[in-house]
Amino acid sequence: MTRLPVELDRLYAVADGPSPASLVDAQGRTRALVLELALPSGWDALAPLWQGVQAELELPAPAIAVSGLDAIQLWFSLESPVDAGRARDFLAALRDGFLADVPTARVRLWPDAATPVRHAARVPALQASTGNWSAFVSPDLITVFSDTPWLDIEPGDDGQAALLRPLQSIKPAAFDAALARLRAQASRASAPAPVGAAVAASPHSSPPEDDPRRFLLRVMNDEAVDMALRIEAAKALLAARDSRA
Repeated sequence: MTRLPVELDRLYAVADGPSPASLVDAQGRTRALVLELALPSGWDALAPLWQGVQAELELPAPAIAVSGLDAIQLWFSLESPVDAGRARDFLAALRDGFLADVPTARVRLWPDAATPVRHAARVPALQASTGNWSAFVSPDLITVFSDTPWLDIEPGDDGQAALLRPLQSIKPAAFDAALARLRAQASRASAPAPVGAAVAASPHSSPPEDDPRRFLLRVMNDEAVDMALRIEAAKALLAARDSRA
């Protein structure tokens, strides 16, 4: 017997669902959080999120999947189920933090907010509308599927199980900490620029230092300064360098 159902249940199934393989339980809770990015955006746009949840949020790597239709998916596994609202809060925070330059219409978050709660289709599966297959894909091969997020043949169960076997679920404390950190980052990003930064951005203000280049470098490298102002400082430095060339 293949180990694929065992791995899928270990990572994503809930105990109190209408069927043994359910992604949503009777209380509308889930252990599977799915973010999918639709074409024409590809893996180049999604890769910073996949890398960021590991490097910046210190979470286990999510599974990578092709939808069999028009999107690349990230499947996050939780050790304990959360309600759909909290699941969407987490996914929306990831979208806002890592995919701010991608049109929101191309980013789909599962489970949705409907009643009853709806979830993404299980993977792997044959997509009747296209005749193609959804499947989990290894990180080193996903770039091959950026423009064609599907398999045209059925993926092997053993291969799919092997891709899922190393993956781990997010522990409750780690999930709470990551969500709090994402919210804090969003709050800082939306806060008004510091008074000193606003003065620095004004074309009519005098630099607080005698050396304008040193001042611009400090603004550009100061993480407390609004990103737009840091970019403007970088542009000014680049323009000054080009004028000396």
